[in-house]
Amino acid sequence: MKSVEENLKEINSQICDSCNKSQFDTTPQVIVVTKYVTIDRAIEAYEAGLKNFGENRIEGFLEKKKHLPDDAVMHFIGSLQTRKVKEVINEIDYLHALDRLKLAKEIDKRADHVIKCFIQVNVSGEESKHGISPEELIPFIEEFKTFKHIEVVGLMTMAPLTEDKTKLRQYFNQLRNLKDKVQSLNLSYAPCTELSMGMSNDFNEAILEGASYVRIGTKLVGE
Repeated sequence: MKSVEENLKEINSQICDSCNKSQFDTTPQVIVVTKYVTIDRAIEAYEAGLKNFGENRIEGFLEKKKHLPDDAVMHFIGSLQTRKVKEVINEIDYLHALDRLKLAKEIDKRADHVIKCFIQVNVSGEESKHGISPEELIPFIEEFKTFKHIEVVGLMTMAPLTEDKTKLRQYFNQLRNLKDKVQSLNLSYAPCTELSMGMSNDFNEAILEGASYVRIGTKLVGE
């Protein structure tokens, strides 16, 4: 198995190439998704220079956070059950899967600091995916104006598994357009400047459409 440092060198080269081809002046931050690997492998990723870590299960999230240095930035990237919010919310730096009002209310109730949230949008319309529909986005965000502990920093999506790069770019382009629409509202609680999109199989297409965070697991740390 290759070292994380070797994998990161290859990925950074691809990111650089995609950034040069993109019309957007954005160099994305890499979130290393460590949900399938050991704590030692996560520490190896940190030592290779990665600071953003993504986990989608509470147990794994808390365990990795306990062992990583204090300056590691912790992203909860999975669907969070409302009843589990109190267990983890005050350990989270970024939440990537805010997709329902009930969850937002529970976060606002339980958080003791402002949680930077990405709203998950289901741009592909796949029934198997979480996220609100594009049509629901603006009314959904407007419900947040009374919350004191939620800041909508951006939007997140998961594209379908497909080799069709044109389609992938269309989905990512759609999310970017939605982000611009929210950003233009100038809401203090929803600056919506960021885009969390692109994973191991499609991060290059996401970068071409202006991704500010890419979530990479397999290609960085392995299975």
